[in-house]
Amino acid sequence: MITTGARELAAAVRAGTVSAADLVRDTLAWIDRVNPTVNAITQRAEDAVGEAEALDARRARGADVGPLAGVPFTVKESIAVGGLATTHGARFLARNVAARDAPPVERLRRAGAVFVGHTNMPTLTMAGMHSRSELFGSTANPWRPDRTPGGSSGGDAAAVASGMAVLGLGNDAGGSLRLPANFCGVAALKPTPGRYPADHRIGSDEPSLASQLFPVDGPIARTVDDLALVHEVLCGPDPRDPRALPVPARLGDSPPQPVALVRDPGGVGTSAAVSAALDHAADALAAAGHEVTEVEALPGLDEALSAYGVLVNTEFGLIWDRIATVLSEEDRSYQRLAMDRRPPAALPEYIAATASLMAVRKALARFGEQFPLVLGPVYDRLAPPPDLERADAEANERYGRAMALNVATTFAGLPAVAVPTGLDGGLPAGVQIIGRAYREDNCLAAAAVVEASRAPLVPPPVDA
Repeated sequence: MITTGARELAAAVRAGTVSAADLVRDTLAWIDRVNPTVNAITQRAEDAVGEAEALDARRARGADVGPLAGVPFTVKESIAVGGLATTHGARFLARNVAARDAPPVERLRRAGAVFVGHTNMPTLTMAGMHSRSELFGSTANPWRPDRTPGGSSGGDAAAVASGMAVLGLGNDAGGSLRLPANFCGVAALKPTPGRYPADHRIGSDEPSLASQLFPVDGPIARTVDDLALVHEVLCGPDPRDPRALPVPARLGDSPPQPVALVRDPGGVGTSAAVSAALDHAADALAAAGHEVTEVEALPGLDEALSAYGVLVNTEFGLIWDRIATVLSEEDRSYQRLAMDRRPPAALPEYIAATASLMAVRKALARFGEQFPLVLGPVYDRLAPPPDLERADAEANERYGRAMALNVATTFAGLPAVAVPTGLDGGLPAGVQIIGRAYREDNCLAAAAVVEASRAPLVPPPVDA
């Protein structure tokens, strides 16, 4: 199992002290050994060794092989990799072969990273927050198989945590990078919308408004430093996605800044383990010079949750009859419960929700002038058993409130980094740090402080 970080591995490949081909062969051998237990990798890359050998040959000729030279990475089943099916975990998309790489995959490859496999997710992201798909089955949490790895980017988080990849590429429309990273003990960066170019179409259909505004692709890694490296690679415009802007990856220095600590944003209580993780992170930030102030709540949070539900569920409602016919009854249950909680809206309510989008973003922008950083939980407890969110209406509502900070910050278009704080009872604990729009650099700098305050997490002993 390779436990070295992406930056160090790439430097060794560029220097010629490590062969990219050997690195990829070792990774594929580890996947063969571990994946039968974890079930995170869904489709193996057939040409990974050849790609790595070609990179080694270019390096031998003196060519620049990139900042991620030879680094093995995985990609979620919802992101296109040329020549493989982009299945979203659904049977009816099993032959949906991508003609070319999605923009972030293309950028990782251009930077020298080597794709080793697609990863599991909940079917169509609509089946819940546990990474189980009708095509590929259930992914296990590498730390404890009776706990969920989270979703919807749970395959990538489990792959990185168990050493089957150095980097993972997933996406987040309300916590789908941060939640699995938190449950699996790895780090994740949810960028500001418009930071990285993406392609979230299914087939030739362009996404509707909420699907244009909220989902963002982003990296999962073992370390915050690796997130920062990938952030540099993924930033910048692309003609395939006019939302992506030419904003520098770093907007200046990231000195210690005021931090608002929000302990229970969803109002459902916070477990002792999560509260201890928040205290640990707050103490580390304070010791590094950040002024940490505990606040009761963030402005506009309830309005954000309500309006997010209106926008997303109204748009899902327009296609629900068609989607429901291709989902199993079990997989339909989660989305049905969510839509029962916040049914599709009539046009006036939908338009009012678009106005709430501006109101919430203004409120949090003003809050950010006082507190440029927010420290809070990713979820209200450590990784739970699978499928709590699909049990009944009450459990579905509670699950949504427990991850309220993820949804609200997605609605507001803010960047966030999930970072582990250590283990508690054998399960990973962690926090997230949220910044102002386009200030991923500040989030990463603060997350690095938290990461440096605890012992490195040794990958879980997953071995078939």
